[in-house]
Order: sequence, then C-alpha cells, then structure tokens
Amino acid sequence: MKATTVSLNDLAEGSVTFPTLEEAFGESSLGILVVDDLPARYVGLREKLLSYSSYLAQLPSEELDAVTDATCHYELGWSHGKEALKDGQYDTLKGSYYVDCQSFYGSVVSAPALDRGGQATRGAGNNLWPPESAMPGFRATFEELCTLLIEIGVLVAQAIDLYAAGKHIPHYQHGCLERIVRTSRTHKARLLHYFPSNPTSSPSSTKSPSTSDSSDSEDSWCATHLDDGCLTALTSALYIDDSSPLPPLTAAGPDGLAILPTSPDPTAGLYIHSRGSKVVKIDIPPDSIAFQTGEALQMITGGRFKAVPHFVQGPDGANATAIARNTLALFMQPDIDEVIDKVKGMTYGQFVDMIVQRHS
Repeated sequence: MKATTVSLNDLAEGSVTFPTLEEAFGESSLGILVVDDLPARYVGLREKLLSYSSYLAQLPSEELDAVTDATCHYELGWSHGKEALKDGQYDTLKGSYYVDCQSFYGSVVSAPALDRGGQATRGAGNNLWPPESAMPGFRATFEELCTLLIEIGVLVAQAIDLYAAGKHIPHYQHGCLERIVRTSRTHKARLLHYFPSNPTSSPSSTKSPSTSDSSDSEDSWCATHLDDGCLTALTSALYIDDSSPLPPLTAAGPDGLAILPTSPDPTAGLYIHSRGSKVVKIDIPPDSIAFQTGEALQMITGGRFKAVPHFVQGPDGANATAIARNTLALFMQPDIDEVIDKVKGMTYGQFVDMIVQRHS
C-alpha cells in the first residue's frame, strides 16, 4: 500500500479527480497525499531549514533558554522535555521549535526587532527567534519555506472543496477549507530534531512494524497520535550522522553537515495506521511534500475524510546511538472561533479545549 501522489500542476489546474482524492483521503486510504513536481527552490529550502534544526538543538543552554517560553505552554520557540508521553514520562528524544505562521503569511510583517546583546528577538505573532548572529539566515529560510507550503496547501484545500461540493457533503460550506488555509491566524510550524536514542533506556524496537495487522506500534521516536487541525504539511526527513561535529555556520547557512542519503535503518521513519488497521511505512521523497488529514477536517467533512493515526519509529541497535532525524510539520488549523461541527455547533477552540482536558 503506497501513498497517493499528484503533481503540483494538476492541483493548480484543478484537474485532480474525485477518485484520486478518495484514494488519498477516503474510507480505505492512508489519509495522506504526496505532491510532487514542486518549484525547484523547494529542495534547497528543505535541506537548509532541516539542517538548521541540528544547530538549533546544540545551541548553548542560555541561548535555548532565551527562545523558550513557558507562559505559552512551550508552543512558541524551543521545547524539549516538556511533552508528556503515553506512559506519563516526559519526551526527551525530540526537540521542537514552534513558529506562528501568522507573522509572515497573510498579514503585514512588522520590522524585525533589534538584536540587542545576543538576546532572542520577537517578531509579529510573538515568535521567538535566535539572534541572527547565532543562526544566520534561519528566520528568512523558515518563513520562505513555510510560505511555500501554505501556498501549496491552498491548492490541496481547493481540490477538497471541489470534492465536497461535487459529493454534496452535508453542512459543508462552499470554499470552506480554502478559506481556512488561506486566512486562518492559527497555522503553526514545528521544526523537529529527533535526538539519537539510547537503546538501553528507550523503547526502541527490536522488530519492524512493516505492514502488519498488529496494533502494537513501535513508536519509539514519536507516540501514535492524531493531528487536531485540518491539513498537516510534512517534509521528507533529513537523517544526520550525529557522531560527527557540526561544521561552523556561515552567512549562507549550514554547509558541510553530515547528511545521510537515507536512514541506515530502513525500518526507521513515519508510519500510518491505515483505514484497514494496517501499519504502513510512508517514505516521502525529498523533492515532494505530503499532506495528512487531521481531526478538524474529519469534523468539517462529516467523517468523509478521517484523521490519520501516525507515529515515528527510531532506528534500532547500533544505529540508534548515532543517527538524528530532522523534519518539519506545518499544521494548517482553523481559527478558534471557526465552527467545525455544524450539527453540534462546536468551534475549533472548544474542540481543542476538550482534547486538552482529555489528556490532562
């Protein structure tokens, strides 16, 4: 079972067929759509931003503290060891850097704040950015790549809107998803750095989930979960030999990082629970972008396009102690006052509050 792939040109021309969308998001699908034939600049932007993730994770503690904000529940800037796992322990195997996309997409961007004394600076949307002197080019690369992903997300949303209209999905407002993706103030990007795991202290797998009927997923790098937004854009992961020292950052950004062509453990990576309860490994090509469905879209479409349970498995054995994984997820979410369940009148904000209470 493989992910459905469409070209960016087909999306732009509105020629993606309803059967193709059902194959990607429907009742017997993986709930994921891969988009290829992207602009040439995408490949370089992806590698550059994901490379920055390794440098971010190794900033001195005082510089990471400056981009950490407990007052927003660590949902802006750097977060490490703050997220509770399913067993109640805190996740130390991945670091996250969160950015509010409103500051650079769909709104007027304010002038960058001055970098005073090496302190982190905030831009519009209250984002926390490392000083340019510590991470040259990081902010500009982050904003350019995320803008491109949202623009592609608008095209995916247009295709889903056409499907909803053609299939007469009850209570679905015309152009609803395109409006959400194009205008929402809550889109958030998460740049991830998965640290090499210690096989003696982490639940790293001793077998591959492969394509299996088992519900016992080996989610050692990221526990099985659902995204709560509409669409999540996912880049292909960058695997790094973490045993090699980081080369110095230059004005042009990361250069000379020990990037591996693929993971040395072919079982490591992203897995999805298909609609038929199969566990399927998903390999996103480095020159493509994938879009997963979330719970908000499931509610907006009346259950026609269901959210995707997914997890990330870390490498096994000797590979586990040296291999890091960097990736980017961009969550395209409704505004908090957007009604996502027309029957119950539930807003996205109320839905998120319900999720928080469920896990608190």
